Amino acid sequence: MSDQRAALAVVEPALPDSYIDEYAVATIKRSVRESIAVKQELLDDVFVEALAQLSAAVAVALREGGKVIFFGNGGSAADATHIAAEFVGRFVLERAPMPALSLSDNVSSVTAIGNDYSFDLTFARQMTAFGREGDVAIALSTSGGSSNVLAAMRVARKRGLFTGAFTGAKGKELARLVDIPLVFPSASTARIQEGYMLYAHVMCELVEQELFGPLAD
Repeated sequence: MSDQRAALAVVEPALPDSYIDEYAVATIKRSVRESIAVKQELLDDVFVEALAQLSAAVAVALREGGKVIFFGNGGSAADATHIAAEFVGRFVLERAPMPALSLSDNVSSVTAIGNDYSFDLTFARQMTAFGREGDVAIALSTSGGSSNVLAAMRVARKRGLFTGAFTGAKGKELARLVDIPLVFPSASTARIQEGYMLYAHVMCELVEQELFGPLAD
């Protein structure tokens, strides 16, 4: 028995077989197939070239003393934090930290701005505080229509930041606002997030290799 099969044998389900019904099996297989189908489309040259360009823009900004600012709502807020952490910590290589932040991380700022001004300004006001020409702003929004995300991106453009977005098939409004939009071919929140996290990890790897890999020496 392989190590993987041995591990599975140790954690056999405690529930009776009758509980694992046809609906559960069909749902699991359908979801995995849908996720694979979205990721398969990300091999298209249009997507690949857009990610390569966005990654290059991030690398240039960091090399010249800029930073990367991520932002999004809900699950996308958590994903923004995740991506920023990959830059500040490490992804694959042992290297110096890269300056990146997520605008959802300061709960006091988010709630104070929402309470004192408007929820629409939760990211825009922070973008005004932190965004500088030479930085890169990347929005994560599955809908592409969140008012606070759009407001922050408008501020980023006015302040001269390079802009990018990870969004879904309905995210045309956000896509029109940014320099490089990555519009994932799905209307499902889960499938969009799975797609953009794959691309976000690839972006981390590309930037890391560009700045700290063997070819950077």
